Amino acid sequence: MSNHTRAALLMLASTLAFGVMAIAIRLASQNLHTFEIAFFRNLFGLAAVLPLLRGADPASLRTRQLPRYFVRCAIGVCSMLAGFWAIGHLPLALAISLSYSTPIFVTIAAVIFLREHVRARRWAAVALGFAGVLIIVRPGSADFSTGSLIALLAAVLSGVVAIQIKQLAKVDPANTIVLYTYLFWVPISLVPALFVWEWPHGADWAWLLLAGAFGTAGQVLWTHALKLGDVSALTPISFVQLPILATVGWLWFGETVDVWTWVGAAIILGSNAYIAHREAVLARRAATAAPTAAAKPSE
Repeated sequence: MSNHTRAALLMLASTLAFGVMAIAIRLASQNLHTFEIAFFRNLFGLAAVLPLLRGADPASLRTRQLPRYFVRCAIGVCSMLAGFWAIGHLPLALAISLSYSTPIFVTIAAVIFLREHVRARRWAAVALGFAGVLIIVRPGSADFSTGSLIALLAAVLSGVVAIQIKQLAKVDPANTIVLYTYLFWVPISLVPALFVWEWPHGADWAWLLLAGAFGTAGQVLWTHALKLGDVSALTPISFVQLPILATVGWLWFGETVDVWTWVGAAIILGSNAYIAHREAVLARRAATAAPTAAAKPSE
């Protein structure tokens, strides 16, 4: 099996894992508060990720960036709470459609925090993505819901977190980032959960366990997929999640999605695909130019 095929299958498996996590969160939300769901998702996620680090070199798990990890994880928990609330209280297709706007905000955050230079074509894709968001949210219309703004907040904060991960990755390896992320996520998410605490019962434990296990599996599979394949080729595969969850929402929860949500989602997905394509092209150019520049004699 070629690396491209393996990467595509890993990305598909990651997409399905995140889909199962979303369904489990939705089911758990019927009886539990969002704050508790986030805490247990992180607790079970930590339990799932620790065995994966068993063979890691202890020296590679040390870091000098603990304050930055705390800030990254605090913002990440806020994003998680907003995203989980959206999954639990909005139609699944609507919540997932707005979550796909994250790459738009990653591009903007890269300009602000990393001083990256974004040319006209990527700005055009960002503007197109915003148009898709406005079509879904439709502010000022009778269909406007403040809940959709919470889903949008989750996407904005996820964009900021993605930039912070890029900054951490310049110093620390992936295993270190994963370990400290969960070690901070668990106590940070416990604080708000204590204010609404109610012990889960019966099937709630199963949904929480599934959310933690499949959320962690999705992250691991996604990371391995990107190591093997091109992000511009793999990104469209993640869009498979939308029709699957829309169908689950219709069959299981009796949800309906209007045509404007589909139109807006299609525009956002198209914008994401182009942004991913341009980033991959620029990365390849930079990789090609680096050896050439190194080979030139110094003046």
